[in-house]
Amino acid sequence: MPRTTLRQLNGFDETPAKLADSTLVLIDYQNTYTTGVMELDGWQPALDAAARLLDRARREGAKVIHVVNDGGEGTPYDIRAEIGRIHPSVAAADGEPVVVKQAPDAFHGTELGRLVDEAGRGDLVIAGFMTHMCVAFTAQGAFLRGNRPTVVADACATRALPVNGTELDAQGVHLSALATIADLYGVVVPAQEDLG
Repeated sequence: MPRTTLRQLNGFDETPAKLADSTLVLIDYQNTYTTGVMELDGWQPALDAAARLLDRARREGAKVIHVVNDGGEGTPYDIRAEIGRIHPSVAAADGEPVVVKQAPDAFHGTELGRLVDEAGRGDLVIAGFMTHMCVAFTAQGAFLRGNRPTVVADACATRALPVNGTELDAQGVHLSALATIADLYGVVVPAQEDLG
């Protein structure tokens, strides 16, 4: 029998967000994660899933907000250089804001909260890179400010990480992060088809 989650103990709604009634927050789909030292395992299928999610959100009239991380000039997160730009397959369209952040929680020190509030939708659909870092911490930030996040698992990816002298593979890191989100901070769905 599956263990009880903190969400279940608290009686939180487990219904996935309805995309058309939500704000889609796309996190750090930067070239940073497609090549070089920060290349993620499974980035291409996740990016393809994100492109499908974005296309559906635009068709259904969801609000869309893009987020990028700026690590400064000369870093893999330099948004002034090609390496730090949003991948063309999910680039912002005219009228879609791009929030620049410098911390894993995209609400921290940015205008994301104001943009989410102005959109007037309590439900957020979140996807991006990396699952265990900016996706998880932005879901937490959304939850703590009173929004209801739903994370789309197949549109997220991460990388293997060292721990206690061994390495946890990328799939293990990805699933652990999704489990943390689903335990308290939000609803996790396998794919955009599972959204309302």
